[in-house]
Amino acid sequence: MTHSFGEEIERPDAVAWARAENEKTLGVLQSDPRYSRFFEQALSILQAKDRIADVPLEGRGSENFCQDENHVRGIWRRATRESDSSKDPQWETILDVDALAAAENRNWVFQGASCLPPEDSLCLISLSDGGKDAVSIREFDRDAKTFVAEGFSLPEGKQHVSWVDRDTLLVARDWGEGTLTKAGYPFVVKELKRAQPLSEAREIFRVEPTDGGTSPFVLRDIGGHIHATGAIRAISSFESEYVVFRPDGPVKLNLPKKAEIVTLACGRLLVKLDEDWAPSEDNRFTAGSVISYDLDDWKQDPLRAKGSLVFQPGPRQALSGSGVTKNLLIMTILENVQSKAFAYKYDQGAWSATPIPLPEHANVSLSATSHEADQAMFAVSSYLRPTSVWYFDPESKSLEELKTRPAAFDASNHVVEQLEATSRDGTSIPYFLVRPKNARFDGTIPTLLYGYGGFQASLLPSYLGPVGRLWLEQGNAYVVAILRGGGEFGPQWHQAGQTATKHTTWDDFIAVAEDLIRRKITSPRRLGVIGGSQGGLLVGAAITQRPELFNAAIIQVPLLDMLRYTSLGAGAGWIGEYGDPAIAEQRARIEGYSPYQKLVAGKTYPVPFIFTSTKDDRVHPAHGRKAAAKLAALGQPYVYYENIDGGHSTATNLMEYARQLALEYTYASRRLCSE
Repeated sequence: MTHSFGEEIERPDAVAWARAENEKTLGVLQSDPRYSRFFEQALSILQAKDRIADVPLEGRGSENFCQDENHVRGIWRRATRESDSSKDPQWETILDVDALAAAENRNWVFQGASCLPPEDSLCLISLSDGGKDAVSIREFDRDAKTFVAEGFSLPEGKQHVSWVDRDTLLVARDWGEGTLTKAGYPFVVKELKRAQPLSEAREIFRVEPTDGGTSPFVLRDIGGHIHATGAIRAISSFESEYVVFRPDGPVKLNLPKKAEIVTLACGRLLVKLDEDWAPSEDNRFTAGSVISYDLDDWKQDPLRAKGSLVFQPGPRQALSGSGVTKNLLIMTILENVQSKAFAYKYDQGAWSATPIPLPEHANVSLSATSHEADQAMFAVSSYLRPTSVWYFDPESKSLEELKTRPAAFDASNHVVEQLEATSRDGTSIPYFLVRPKNARFDGTIPTLLYGYGGFQASLLPSYLGPVGRLWLEQGNAYVVAILRGGGEFGPQWHQAGQTATKHTTWDDFIAVAEDLIRRKITSPRRLGVIGGSQGGLLVGAAITQRPELFNAAIIQVPLLDMLRYTSLGAGAGWIGEYGDPAIAEQRARIEGYSPYQKLVAGKTYPVPFIFTSTKDDRVHPAHGRKAAAKLAALGQPYVYYENIDGGHSTATNLMEYARQLALEYTYASRRLCSE
């Protein structure tokens, strides 16, 4: 097996191999009588009129990005809040992406809009060709509902753009040869004026080509007033420096390398710390805390301004999200992977917090805030309850459930439990078990175990939708593991499963699998694992370390060849998570778990289903291609499918996503449910 196999994305023999694998996989799975039923069920749920995609759009009234059977790629639309709250909302289309794609003969995927405050009428629309991370950016007038003639237009690239004013942008992108890092991200920021060609943009900041990259930022208050412009220097995946642009030149802020500017609220600048920090003897803060600075003091001298505490996490607590209203800071806090919301107010030199009594035992996320009043909207979701939308107005003491999405599956026969497993080093690892109410604990329940465990990302309860219909309704179980490397308990939880301790992520996942078997919820014959990206690496590590525990493995857009990951796709940007295989000591550690290298003769693996995407410009499809080819060379059975479009999300539209779900759950049913 050569390193070069499949590493050139469009290499003819690799593409021909992938197409042949696709035909073989479709021939087997689509001939299963469950496939067509699963496909129709998944598509029906995905195309439901009430479905709202996760594209954040701040706007006037109610706005969302919606996909259904008539708008496979989606429409950006708006309605008044009163209309949206009614049984039959009257929606007005702002942008029809299907019509745009047809008119331009492009496979456009809408990646969001950034609108210029405070009017929010001029927007920068990001469009991806086939789902790639690289996007084209165009200026759009959402009042006129049309692209701006001779407006800002940036060709495809991995780029970061911030509005300064209607005639000025700060842009970090590919400016020509030698302006991208090894991972393919920009390290030069320029100021671009309206009607100015890219070649004439004025450079204002650059970092080192060996850094992770850079991106500009503009600090605005809720009224749209700018308090600072600047750039973030990404030193590594999790370390950065903030620089503000001042008349006498850029000034590096006095912040630790693991810190993030969160927002402006109540006349103060808020910063989240991901490491302990003691800026002075009498001023100490713990990792996971949020601190704030008086904005006037900070603007006058950002190096001397003194921070004060807003929030300090307790055991198993972490900040989940935040937003700003006219006079309040709204924060959602995780406590043992359960969400709670609070309204914070700054008065007489101190912050006070008031709980917002939203439903318990659910995931609470802030979906919108008003800048004219102290009002907010929340989305409340759990594994078995459809997402509901809540309206909060502290002045009138109003907390109202506006609407609940219709159920996508019958959840009446299932319950959710939060359990804990003990990992190899004694650490308690929580997991959520969604199982039939009448389960007999005799090891016979077909069970899928899902995990991620990386990059400080949190797996929070969310409505299972198609998974409920295609999997749970068959009497099966679904498990979500809360692994070290994630962010569910703050930065320490991430750092406990990072670089030198990355192995604890796999240990935790295996411990949950063993716990499910010990409790006789399931058995190795009935247990499968599923994960994507870092989660694909997780699944690969689990089945190569303990193949006897599993009978199915769904590996989506995975990292698998960890000895070469820094040379593939955007991998060079993730050394902060995994370590550097070019350094002997770190290479030895990585080689100890790298799934591609751990595929060896003499072991029986649980016939993995590897799902990749040709257009994935984040995690290179070579990871999946090479693993499948090596399994073939070892005489080991496997299933492989490579979506020609889709990017790192694996699917560009609802039809493709429904096909993916139908393939995966047909595979899982064949492996785990058949006698």
